Parts: sequence; C-alpha cells; structure tokens
Amino acid sequence: MARSILVVEDEPTLRETLVEALEADGFRVTAAGDGRAALERFRADHPDLVLLDLMLPEISGIDVCRIIRAESPVPIIMLTARGSEVDKVVGLELGADDYVTKPFSLRELSARIRAVFRRGEQANATASASVVDLGSVHVDLAGHQILRDGVEVKVKPKVFELLAFLIRHAGQVVTRDQLLELVWGYDYAGETRTVDVHVHWLRAAIEVDPAQPSLIQTIRGVGYVLRRP
Repeated sequence: MARSILVVEDEPTLRETLVEALEADGFRVTAAGDGRAALERFRADHPDLVLLDLMLPEISGIDVCRIIRAESPVPIIMLTARGSEVDKVVGLELGADDYVTKPFSLRELSARIRAVFRRGEQANATASASVVDLGSVHVDLAGHQILRDGVEVKVKPKVFELLAFLIRHAGQVVTRDQLLELVWGYDYAGETRTVDVHVHWLRAAIEVDPAQPSLIQTIRGVGYVLRRP
C-alpha cells in the first residue's frame, strides 16, 4: 500500500503543487491549510509522514509539531523560511526529523521524504537483540531503550538512531557530512548544525560529564567517534 503524507501549508498554490507532486510520486496525500485543521486531519487519517510548514494560522507549526510528537512518533519534516535558524532548532528540539528550507526543489523534497522512510525501514531491519554495555549506560538496540544506572533515559528517535549508528561503528571517526548521509539518509553537505545539536542531546543523555565527554568524542576538524569503555 502506498505511504500516506499529510501536507500542512497555508499558501494555497504551494499546497496544491505539493499535493500534485507527491501524488505523482506515488504517495497518498491529504492536506490542511492551518494548524487546527492539520491536527484534525492528523487524528482522522493517521498519516505515515507529516510535511509541516512552521508559519501557520490558527495554531502555529511549532505548536502543531509539539502536539503531534506528544501523540505519535510519526516522522515530521518541517518547511522553514530561509534564515530562520531559531525555528529550525526549536523544531528539531520538539522532535521533528528533518527540515527543508524554502525555496526548495520538489526533487530535493522527494529525496528527503524517501530518506526518512528508508531510515525507518533500515532501523527495523537491522535492529539487534543485543544490549550494548557502555559502562554505566546500557543500550537496548532492539527495544530502542537507554538505561543509565538502571534508570531509563528518554531521547528523541533521531538521537537514538545516531547513538545506534555510532555504536555499530565504535572506534571509527565519522564526519558530520557522513552522519548526515548515513543517519539522516541523504547526501546534503552544509547543514551540519543538525548533527551538532543531536550530538549535544546525546551527550546529555549518556555522558557522566557532557562538558567533558568520554564516550562521544569530538575529533577537531574531522567529526565524532564513539569510544567504548
């Protein structure tokens, strides 16, 4: 069955263009023009992915993102205005999976959407039943669970995906661009702040002292590496 996408965009021409393009790509698409309608459609249709503009009437895109994430782990891709760095960071903090900056090409958007779906499939296919010991931290890759001193630590889905990737490549230095490609699922150099933000959250979850990390180390001028105890 075709994947379903909810397009939330208040500008009618762009909304119609997105719906037509995504349907041509083989997706089932519904649409909403404001935040209130978006939540109604989301709860009624249970889409596989939400394409969410942050500048919305009725209820802001940020609030819509917060509400959806509280109710569901469904992937969310944000549409943001060029230069709105604060909105991007806030959206990622609320649990959005990715963002596309306006103006964007339909080809890029399609690639981002398929990358999000592909990551989910790969995570399900490659999940291991083993529990990885990182000292006081234990990571259940199959159960998507982190225990620190026996207490569960909640993290955003993308933060867990990043940790799982670093565990599978422990001791190997990976660049930010490689992480964007291999964890986020697309070859898109330049937006490396996304990686840094998620590494910051990951360190807060698993490091004894996030200011002086011993597990997730920065290799200056190169990238990051996970050092197992």
